[in-house]
Amino acid sequence: MRVGILTGGGDCPGLNAVIRAVVRKGIDVYHYEILGIYEGWKGLIKEGLIRPLALSDVSGILHRGGTILRSSRTNPFKVENGVETIRTNLQKYNIEALIAVGGEDTLGVAARLSADGFNVIGVPKTIDNDVVGTDRTFGFDTALNIATEAIDRVHTTAEAHNRVMIVEVMGRHAGWIAIESGIAGGADIILIPEKITYVKNVCELIKRRHARGKDFSIVVVAEGAKIQMSPDSKKEEMVIQDKKLDAFGHVRLGGVGYKLADMIEKETGYEARVVVLGYIQRGGSPTAFDRVLATRFGVHAIDLINRGEYGNMVALHGTKIEPVALSNVINKIKTIDQELIDTAEVFFG
Repeated sequence: MRVGILTGGGDCPGLNAVIRAVVRKGIDVYHYEILGIYEGWKGLIKEGLIRPLALSDVSGILHRGGTILRSSRTNPFKVENGVETIRTNLQKYNIEALIAVGGEDTLGVAARLSADGFNVIGVPKTIDNDVVGTDRTFGFDTALNIATEAIDRVHTTAEAHNRVMIVEVMGRHAGWIAIESGIAGGADIILIPEKITYVKNVCELIKRRHARGKDFSIVVVAEGAKIQMSPDSKKEEMVIQDKKLDAFGHVRLGGVGYKLADMIEKETGYEARVVVLGYIQRGGSPTAFDRVLATRFGVHAIDLINRGEYGNMVALHGTKIEPVALSNVINKIKTIDQELIDTAEVFFG
């Protein structure tokens, strides 16, 4: 059997661990031929982006960030004759099954192709940890550790200069990185996309800290957080860096930290500074947790192909890896539950 594998969407620590696992077990145990499809879904549309993967190609890549297959945000359903071209190329290269590694957009394409009769298995990845159906996505733990370390480091300069330090982290629709790094890093206030934040309330918390003798504050904000000055003021939507839409209809977010800093300074008179972590969160080597989880996902993905259980996504449930129907995870976002929000709010101010 010939099996193709691609990585779509944003890069993420742990992708190479998945590729390595699929190739190692696919070749050593099942004696499959594994074909690497380069640059995500573009690799099945554009010529010259499909190549065999040998054991030597995945040697020494476990600890490396990024993806040896590269990636793109290509949406074949937005490309003229995209799906038919994919069908033609799968037949041309005699690819009988496909493993698609990605987040909500990549898995959404995989689900639609599965419904059209393609033999597809999904592997969830995203540093945002917002894919429905799995307790954790690989890449999240690495991003969480990077954000937590940044918050730890920001504490010293905030205290030295009596500043409000605002750390902006990734998180378009869900604030998993913000809330967990904020709790772990001892943040005084955490802003997430799941609920609108009133800046007057934030300022009152900061003032209360100063009244207790605390001359600095750490605020962690997800890039997709919605802020407005007060319940009576005009509603503020997400802060958009670029209104141009990508192939999946997303705008480019960024800048909420600076907007928040300006509002805090005007309201409190306290000096505020911003640290935007950006792509640093998803770069570099994956943590041990992400290497293990990604490896397990890859092994179970190739096992599902061997059993012919197509149309599924591998998922972490507790300590076990189990299949979940792709049709059950698309068009949904896994948001933070109220219990975790309540836990974080205990330590605000």
